[in-house]
Amino acid sequence: MEKEDLKVLNKGEEEEMELQGYRLCRWRLALVGLGVLCTGGFLLLLLYWMPEWCVKSTCTRTTARDAEVVLLRSTDEFRRWFLARVRVMLAPGSNPFHSLETQTTSPSSPSSPSCPFSSPASPPLANGHTPHPSDGSPAQELISRFADYQPTQIRYFTFHSTKYYWNDEVQNFEVLTGLEDLQVSCSTLHSEHSTGLTRNQQEYRRLFFGVNEIAVKVPSVFKLLIKEVLNPFYIFQLFSVILWSADEYYYYAVAIVFMSVISIATSLYTIKKQYVMLHDMVAAHSIVRVSVCRANNDIEEILSTDLVPGDVIVIPSNGTIMPCDAVLVSGTCIVNESMLTGESVPVTKTNLPNPGPGERGEEAYSAYNTEEHKRHTLFCGTDVIQTRFYTGELVKAVVVRTGFSTAKGQLVRSILYPKPTDFKLYRDAYLFLLCLVAVAGIGFVYSIVLSIMNKVPAKTIIIESLDIITITVPPALPAAMTAGIVYAQRRLKRIGIFCISPQRINICGQINLVCFDKTGTLTEDGLDLWGVQRVENGSFHLSEENAYKENLVKSQFVACMATCHSLTKIEGQLSGDPLDLKMFEATGWILEEATEEETSLHNRIMPTVVRPPKQLLPPEPAVSPEQDMELYELSSAYEIGIVRQFPFSSALQRMSVVARLLGEKRMDAYMKGAPEVVASLCKKETVPENFAEVLEGYTKQGFRVIALAHRRLESKLTWHKVQNINRDHIEANMEFLGLIIMQNKLKPETPGVLQDLHRANIRTVMVTGDNMLTAISVARDCGMIPPQDTVIIADAIPPHDGQAAKITWRYADKPTKTSRLEEVNISLEDVCHVDEPKTQELYHFAMNGKSFAVIAEHFPDMLQKLVLHGTVFARMAPDQKTQLIEALQGVDYFVGMCGDGANDCGALKRAHGGISLSELEASVASPFTSRTPNISCVPSLIREGRAALITSFCVFKFMALYSIIQYISVTLLYSILSNLGDFQFLFIDIAIILLIVFTMSLNPAWKELVSRRPPSGLISGPLLFSVLTQILICLGFQTITFLWVRQQPWYTVWMPLTDVCNLTSHINVSDHNDTEIDDHNIQNFENTSLFYVSCFQYLIVAIVFSKGKPFRQPSYKNWPFVVSAVSLYIFLLFIMFHPIESIDEFLEIVCVPFDWRLKLFFIILVNAAVSVLVETFILDIVLWKLVFSRDKQGNFGVTPAAPTPQGVIDLRGYKCLSRLCCPRKMMPKARYMHLAQELSVDPDWPPKPTTTTEAKPRPENGSTYQIMINS
Repeated sequence: MEKEDLKVLNKGEEEEMELQGYRLCRWRLALVGLGVLCTGGFLLLLLYWMPEWCVKSTCTRTTARDAEVVLLRSTDEFRRWFLARVRVMLAPGSNPFHSLETQTTSPSSPSSPSCPFSSPASPPLANGHTPHPSDGSPAQELISRFADYQPTQIRYFTFHSTKYYWNDEVQNFEVLTGLEDLQVSCSTLHSEHSTGLTRNQQEYRRLFFGVNEIAVKVPSVFKLLIKEVLNPFYIFQLFSVILWSADEYYYYAVAIVFMSVISIATSLYTIKKQYVMLHDMVAAHSIVRVSVCRANNDIEEILSTDLVPGDVIVIPSNGTIMPCDAVLVSGTCIVNESMLTGESVPVTKTNLPNPGPGERGEEAYSAYNTEEHKRHTLFCGTDVIQTRFYTGELVKAVVVRTGFSTAKGQLVRSILYPKPTDFKLYRDAYLFLLCLVAVAGIGFVYSIVLSIMNKVPAKTIIIESLDIITITVPPALPAAMTAGIVYAQRRLKRIGIFCISPQRINICGQINLVCFDKTGTLTEDGLDLWGVQRVENGSFHLSEENAYKENLVKSQFVACMATCHSLTKIEGQLSGDPLDLKMFEATGWILEEATEEETSLHNRIMPTVVRPPKQLLPPEPAVSPEQDMELYELSSAYEIGIVRQFPFSSALQRMSVVARLLGEKRMDAYMKGAPEVVASLCKKETVPENFAEVLEGYTKQGFRVIALAHRRLESKLTWHKVQNINRDHIEANMEFLGLIIMQNKLKPETPGVLQDLHRANIRTVMVTGDNMLTAISVARDCGMIPPQDTVIIADAIPPHDGQAAKITWRYADKPTKTSRLEEVNISLEDVCHVDEPKTQELYHFAMNGKSFAVIAEHFPDMLQKLVLHGTVFARMAPDQKTQLIEALQGVDYFVGMCGDGANDCGALKRAHGGISLSELEASVASPFTSRTPNISCVPSLIREGRAALITSFCVFKFMALYSIIQYISVTLLYSILSNLGDFQFLFIDIAIILLIVFTMSLNPAWKELVSRRPPSGLISGPLLFSVLTQILICLGFQTITFLWVRQQPWYTVWMPLTDVCNLTSHINVSDHNDTEIDDHNIQNFENTSLFYVSCFQYLIVAIVFSKGKPFRQPSYKNWPFVVSAVSLYIFLLFIMFHPIESIDEFLEIVCVPFDWRLKLFFIILVNAAVSVLVETFILDIVLWKLVFSRDKQGNFGVTPAAPTPQGVIDLRGYKCLSRLCCPRKMMPKARYMHLAQELSVDPDWPPKPTTTTEAKPRPENGSTYQIMINS
């Protein structure tokens, strides 16, 4: 492959792909066409399943620029292939942001490097006729309108609802996202993009950006059907059905067709239902009428589908659902963003700051970015509840992104095109099937050789040898495998857990680490005000229970509590952030907002006003004669107007407001936020000296602490200046006012659930946006960190002033007891010499988001060690939560994530099992949604996952043995040119197999979580041992039966008139039967004997494999299974010992002497005894406990579990057996076990409290570090 022409798309992003260009080749196409004809269409199917073969067999390599077809390959661990056709579009220009008209200024010069699709400037055009909305081909119409322009050929392809355009500058395909491609600064957005586009510009841009619509096309049933039917399994079933029909085995063929039809129908129904649900969710408000501002200041009403990036839309005062992502350039909006964040708390969006030329700060020149400026961005799909505006001015927003590029579009794309869930079970299932195919291949060759030696006709040879394949690879397998998952899904639904990705239920059975969000998940959602602690003259007062006091009513502290929030009235009700609500309610003040009528009377926006209730105000003083009456009225009315809000920003960890007391000339600035941040922005002398100790005292107790600050603003700051000032000017040199202490109570279920998870050796980790010490305190309260364990805080500092990045380690709080917890830990290294028990100190790492980012970037090898014992991750941004989950998965943990949907969407989607506790639309991103709003759903999900996983193993093992048992019977019978009869096959396949398979999956989950985990794949020691031993047992007993029957004194080659029974002739064979026997030689003693023995073998393995404890309820509680198995046993024993002529005739069984039946019964009993003994005693007790249990994570010092008395008893046996089974040191499979083993012998780990770790760049292997001890 020409390496130089391998392009990389979306470099560094989640959807990174490699791209190769191809051209269609005629002679290759002709050859492939011929091949398709010769193989009867099978080659076409193969090419449909393998896109890379399809492209490589019909095309030749070319450069990406000239490609007609592109072959894409994802760079993730799945390495999936896709193909896409390259199309060509004619347009008047090659850059959507280039202005086609002379009368409007170009937003950015065509040659500027920021233009992604720049081309030399085309000649200007001066025809000013007004265009009409296009109805024919828009490109043709535009080209005819701009006749002077040279039409440009633009090459593009569409993949996963995204268009990739060829960009000559970078010589690669690129995505056009929207206005952000221009890297526009905030001031440029105001100066050059806030006037609007002409119709021509709009239509020209629409050629590139397409229609503004998140189109979830619901595929037709026919399309879905074709896609579903072309699944390799169904093709194999079709092959089986055709073969059986040729062999006149119609009944089972009909049964399989019937099952397949039901399976396909249910699958189509669920897929179609999901598409319709998604379509309805997206389409609900996707097309609305919007008012846009044109470049000549006209306002025109158009459909939202016509919007393009750069359009200026007017937000109506009564609100709307946003049809695109847009940035506010004037006015304010109150928005409900629950569609995206899962929090139904209204958010206030302010206009993008536009500092005047004299006071341009960094913000004015920084490029606009939706993530950074999300407080000014209205996202698609969010609900604008109401707007605030100035008279004569409209609330305007510039469209930034449209269609699938919007935030909502990205969410919908992630649902439409999910990453496949990689799970060992499914990979192993295919490997297992390949083994079965290999076995089938042996049988295939064997039957052909045997038939040729016995001169059997060609047609029979073909049918019988192919028949062996359909026997070995059971066509009913997919239906059988999904049964367990469907039952698990139904049980989950019963306990209020809904699942949109059923395949993930099995994966949940493997979870060994769960990440929890804190607020709303481990703790109650709301906060209660515990108290306040004011500061005066640089020292703390005693803490007070509340601020609702007469002597405090006019204090700056209360004024700050009353004004510094983002609350708003919606339909007369106060609403906003729960913390703000609690804080404002504690003051007892009243909030009033201007009505629309009042606003229209004034020439500027009316501020929101807050005032204390009358009863709190001190009695009014007497009026002195020199006081003006009007002034008196003003002074007696104590009101504060909120002039400007700087909304809370999680990046800055603070919010502030500018307010003015009625009658005052100067304004005040109030700020609240994280105590450390607020204190750093205050004058040193106003912050008490014991600030850090007081704060730590509260946070250690688990309180949420918020600091308040205030500053009088200079008199030169007028109302208009305040509207455009940068927040950095306001938020400086403040005076520290004190602390508000809020209490966040644990949910009552939290400690119990976490204890259950610890008992089950499942690690728990807290990932929160809250303060670190609060998080550590909550982790201790809920039992995530036991009281005697040490917490080590990692503070990482990024490189600055030429110094390398470094981590300083400090111990959070020393445990009160001096004695250390000691425990016997069989770490890996001691597996073969357990004699010296290892003392281990238990420790947990804690870090905040900033440190996490620095460590991830500068200490990547250290990060893996930290996540091994990291328990608290505080102040984490949403994307950092996702990175943490990836880091944990990187060391082979199976990660569960439980959050309330708010900012956990990415993490919920990335985890192996994500459970959202919120029922809002954001939960669409999460595979599981729980109706109970607490974490008790986590153990339930893991238990159900384990039960479903074990069920899948049971079914798979049973189906494999069913195939092999039938294969053995058929192979033995082929040797005497016999076979099983059609009705014998039918009885086995339907009465025994289907009945047993669909009932054995019904075992509910075990009541509690145990510390053992089920194996993750089919190809694991215990499972292979189990399957192979049962195969050998069945083979042995069938061979004994086959050989023993021929040694019997009464044995002869069976003829229609043979009667070896003591009774009078049992079977009066008709002439028709005579011809049948000549054809197939079905009725004989070998056939009958093997039929009886094999039927019992199916039931024996079903019971042996149907395991209960420790993951599922015992089988005797699964009454449908018990009834089915017992009924079949009774029926088989009945027809064996009491032959009924009609049944014998139907099943083509012959009569055998009674003593042979007793011998058969004896064979069956011994078979059952051996199977049960091997499976339950040898496998479960001896091998599981002593050899295979080394897979348990508890033995690697990762999850400390309390030693059990049982453990001490097992230790000696373990030692002896381990020496037998692993003479050399065994390496663990999982990376985290491997790391735990390395760290257990590392003398410098965990880092001591006086050390600093410094990054030492070494280019050849990324990063390394050295630990230094501070003097």
